[in-house]
Amino acid sequence: MNKIETIHWLQQHKSNFAEEVVFLAQTIAFVEENEQFWQRSTLEGHLTGSAWILSADGGSVLLLHHAKLNRWLQPGGHADESDGSLAETARREAVEECGIQRLALLSTALFDVDVHEIPARGHEPAHLHYDLRFLFSAQEGAEIERNLLETKDIAWVRIEELCQETTPQSLRRMALKTVNIERDSERYGGFSTFAPTKNTT
Repeated sequence: MNKIETIHWLQQHKSNFAEEVVFLAQTIAFVEENEQFWQRSTLEGHLTGSAWILSADGGSVLLLHHAKLNRWLQPGGHADESDGSLAETARREAVEECGIQRLALLSTALFDVDVHEIPARGHEPAHLHYDLRFLFSAQEGAEIERNLLETKDIAWVRIEELCQETTPQSLRRMALKTVNIERDSERYGGFSTFAPTKNTT
């Protein structure tokens, strides 16, 4: 992955969430300081790719209960050498973790950026994931099948449920963005395949 292109691409991302503005600045600084910014071998941290997958009607998102972290999260993970971009990483991880096929990438623009610590495990020290999230849509009737090694469960969760203040902020932020997709026509090209659910907060 090209460093200069990645920095330029990150700089195009805008957010109305204060914590995400900080995460974006941290991510850009990390890429500037590290040549192998996407490699898992960069032990202090690395860029990862995640998929925010909406149901065909836009009312739900696909989440998994991560076996190692014991938390509900969107599908995602580390980049492979074969991945041409982190959007491809996100798509591949969605297939591997949830068995879902034929996802439509709704925009090449970033949907969300998050920085979070991954606890030490085995010979791998605690480190940071600079997680880039991409917006996908599933086909009507899409089948899902959880990865028995990596997930405890997978489920479609209603967007309005994730907008509640009790939801972890990383997920809540993306849910709140989802209800505003139609209004963000400049970024998502007037995407109107579905009518997002109403914000209940």
